[in-house]
Amino acid sequence: MSVPVPQASLRRTPLYDLHRELGAKLIDFGGWEMPVQYAGILEEHRAVRERVGLFDVSHMGEFDVTGPGALACLQRLTPNDVGALADGRIHYSAFLTEKGTFVDDLLVYRRAADSYLLVVNAGNTPKDFAWATSHAGPGANFTDRSAETALIAVQGPKSAALMARLSAPDPSDLPYYGFRETTVAGAKTLVSRTGYTGEDGFEVYCRPEDAARLFRALLSEGKPDGVAPCGLGARDTLRLEAKMALYGNDIDETVTAYEADLGWIVKPKKGDFIGRDALVAQKQAGVPRKLVGFEMVDRGIGRHGYPAKTAAGPGIVTSGTHSPTLGKPIGLALLPAAASAVGTEFSVDIRGRDAAARVVATPFYKRSQKP
Repeated sequence: MSVPVPQASLRRTPLYDLHRELGAKLIDFGGWEMPVQYAGILEEHRAVRERVGLFDVSHMGEFDVTGPGALACLQRLTPNDVGALADGRIHYSAFLTEKGTFVDDLLVYRRAADSYLLVVNAGNTPKDFAWATSHAGPGANFTDRSAETALIAVQGPKSAALMARLSAPDPSDLPYYGFRETTVAGAKTLVSRTGYTGEDGFEVYCRPEDAARLFRALLSEGKPDGVAPCGLGARDTLRLEAKMALYGNDIDETVTAYEADLGWIVKPKKGDFIGRDALVAQKQAGVPRKLVGFEMVDRGIGRHGYPAKTAAGPGIVTSGTHSPTLGKPIGLALLPAAASAVGTEFSVDIRGRDAAARVVATPFYKRSQKP
């Protein structure tokens, strides 16, 4: 999943000892020693789809952005309209290059007009902080809180009931992409109704010294619900079924927001932002390729980096797996726009063999109800 680095230099989250105690299989993930699975990816995937699962995502990066110029700064640095956020609400956005491609994707939390929290990808944290501070402008102060923050994701249809039993005030009335400060199992936390699985769920920010006790409390209280600790393997299959982009696979500094099918986070009418001119020009000229969902027609799984062949030209698979929920191989691919319509057939080069695939509607999986 990442380039191996010497074991001694791998970073560890505050939950590392607990992962070992619970029998997790640990791997190098972007320089972090993280659990890929406990009981097994399939079992953990099903736990989240049917019950509730817990993930350690403390490797993610968190930046505070404060000051009288914070709003103006974030309007310049991100394509989504930060000015439309109310206090206690969140939206999905990005840092973009001047070409409209991704420095990273991220979440923006608005505490107040002069106070925000940004949550960025773990492997990009140092790069993102350097990029953001170099583009910040006057009146905006960035503080990297990553080392001071642990993060636990509580995901699945029974997550609200579990959180309600341990929290005061109860966060189960939060809207999707809403957040508040609350106490969970006696620990001071910030809880948001967000996640990376396609299920209802919460992400719980706490102090590193509280993380293990909080994780244990969630495991104990969730036993009647069939709670399961889950690793990065299930997180990847879950997010792919929900068509949630993964930086380094589906999006990076070679893919624009429009090509990634993320045009809904681009708000040109709000005013200038980094990458705006390139994106406006690309949309006017016609987006040349698009990130689409596909399912295999022939046997095999299209994996990241596999070449794709269409009648309109070459493409590339960005993510692929066997979907535990759907029971068949699925994936995402960047294909020429002329070959991106649902129903279009193309082929994937699977180790020298052309295997038929078909563009399908996404997300592959969508839960029946949102909070």
